[in-house]
Amino acid sequence: MNKIKALSKDEAKGRIDALTQELNRHNYLYYALDRPEIPDEAYDSMLRELQGLEEAFPELKRPDSPTSRVGIPPTKAFKKVAHRAPMLSLDNVFTKAEFEEFDARIQRFLNARSPIEYCTEPKVDGIAVELVYENGLFVQGSTRGDGYTGEDVTANLKTIQQIPLRLLAPANSQGLPSLLEVRGEVYMTKREFLRLNEEREANLKPVFANPRNAAAGSLRQLDPKITARRRLRFFAHGVGMMEGESFRLHSEMMEAFERYGIPTAPKRKTCKGLQEAFSALETLESFRVQAPFGMDGAVVKVNDLELVRRLGDKTRSPRWAVAYKFSAIAGKTKVLDIRVFVGRTGVLTPVAILAPVNVGGVTVSRASLHTYDELAKKDVRIGDAVLVTRAGDVIPEVYAVLKEERTGKEAAFRMPERCVACGGNIIKEGAYYRCVRGLACNAQLKQTLRHFCSKGAFNVLGLGKKWLEKLLDNGVIHDVADVFLLHEKKEDLLALEGMGQRLLQNLLASIERSKRIQLARFLYALGIRHVGEYVAKQLAEHLRSLEAIERASKGELQEIPGVGPEIAESVSSFFQEPGNMRVIEKLRSLGVVVLNPTEQRCGSSPLRGKTFLFTGELERFSREEAKRLVEALGARAVSTPSAKVDYVIAGRNPGSKEQKSRELGLTIVDEPTFYKIIEANHAA
Repeated sequence: MNKIKALSKDEAKGRIDALTQELNRHNYLYYALDRPEIPDEAYDSMLRELQGLEEAFPELKRPDSPTSRVGIPPTKAFKKVAHRAPMLSLDNVFTKAEFEEFDARIQRFLNARSPIEYCTEPKVDGIAVELVYENGLFVQGSTRGDGYTGEDVTANLKTIQQIPLRLLAPANSQGLPSLLEVRGEVYMTKREFLRLNEEREANLKPVFANPRNAAAGSLRQLDPKITARRRLRFFAHGVGMMEGESFRLHSEMMEAFERYGIPTAPKRKTCKGLQEAFSALETLESFRVQAPFGMDGAVVKVNDLELVRRLGDKTRSPRWAVAYKFSAIAGKTKVLDIRVFVGRTGVLTPVAILAPVNVGGVTVSRASLHTYDELAKKDVRIGDAVLVTRAGDVIPEVYAVLKEERTGKEAAFRMPERCVACGGNIIKEGAYYRCVRGLACNAQLKQTLRHFCSKGAFNVLGLGKKWLEKLLDNGVIHDVADVFLLHEKKEDLLALEGMGQRLLQNLLASIERSKRIQLARFLYALGIRHVGEYVAKQLAEHLRSLEAIERASKGELQEIPGVGPEIAESVSSFFQEPGNMRVIEKLRSLGVVVLNPTEQRCGSSPLRGKTFLFTGELERFSREEAKRLVEALGARAVSTPSAKVDYVIAGRNPGSKEQKSRELGLTIVDEPTFYKIIEANHAA
């Protein structure tokens, strides 16, 4: 920071301009071309430098700064934006005969004597937007709205990494358009849709019905930081207005967009006449199954832009383009059973077990019914004949019950009174039923263990997903506390494929080190619903001990900043559950020591208030464990060299941080010296 403050304004501007251009170039290489040139660490280093410069010289921050992508403070409402040219919707055709009629209308309108050249592309299931660029700079983005007026979602669109904040200047052209209104689709991938719904279900929030709804809801968040976390993506498919550049063909324009750094839809094809168009449409319908995004059809456009101009528009749709809708992906089958599955947070989900049926090239044998309320609304019964679809080409769902085919032998379903996995009590929260046993519910154990051993919790090195699954599958551990019994099961561990003496030794050493844990990290490790790292720190700072938190009433909990009725209820019910308390007592009996905040501060420690920086690879501990060591002595760890750093700990291959530290004249010590400092201060 001192080095930044020493810069003149002109020097800072030059560095900000250079970093902004370089980072935007790397964003394009990474997100548009999938061809990164530098490692993540180098990118992160440049981004942190840019952030520091922008904080010191806020008036120099550029509108195309990549730091804008993390989001800005929430807005109270979206402003209205009038489109210069209307964003019309497309007419639909559903059969080859209807498409032939579309082609015939164009032939008649143009009095054409030769086949029309068309462009075909996927019809991405997303939300239509317009991006406005002035002299290559992204200045405004809006939703389609009613086609004439949309909503200003510029801040949210800036969080989408694929959207360039400044266009790339093409090498084979005189320049960029002075005005360019890009039309395209914001969408959510199938993978991100599943991840988001899993996260929402875990937090007892309604799940999205399909990727399009998820994308629309994400883009219209008042807080852009929420949009940024949803990992939306973008394809361009057309233009509103353009000044300073012109093209003869739509296909040429899409190729120019790609040179500008604007992503366009995959599988685009230029087709001469009907037969080539039909062949391209069949290819796109086959691609639908494997496409990473939802698509319910294809878009067919006249390629020649002069013909597009002559064809013009109707009242609500263009004459020169049409949406060719694919046949619905659905299959008829029978509900063999309805079973309840317990998720990682204890939520009980009814699932229809189906006679296997092919739905869009995928064999479906089960479909989530999400909640009992939804099941009851659809009146799904065991033995029913049903139609099954894949919402957004992703999630199998019971679309309709064929009640006219009922025989009277179908059986209604009722939610169980106790958890089907552990026999624990069930409570109803909104639309969801949930097992309250938490740590003691074996259905939740796999995910609970992964969280328990994770970096922000006990940080047990060597116990990743693969090894935890092996330990569970082989009956080596039965609850989270059994992690601290592994030193008694060396023979069982060595019998597992891939486990050797050295790996075992390192694992047991890491487990032993993790026994001393700060209160906030311990609370986070327990996996209490709604208690993330921030809430855990608030609980620890205000109540000061695990015993006080265990005894706290809901009213006392709600007095803590950031703890509302929902969190207070979750914390209180967790510690009232006997199964959870048995696991906590077992942890204590196995030597786990929870360090209260007063113990962590170590007021008498000579290191209190000191600042450490770690660089390179440490042999005995991970950086996270080393950070915990100094924090337990009242010191703190930082990630960037500055004049305020008291000790720089240099491990193997320390990299650029060591060089910067030398330039600043900081105290640099090796790993053995660091441990001597720690041991001396523990003794003090």
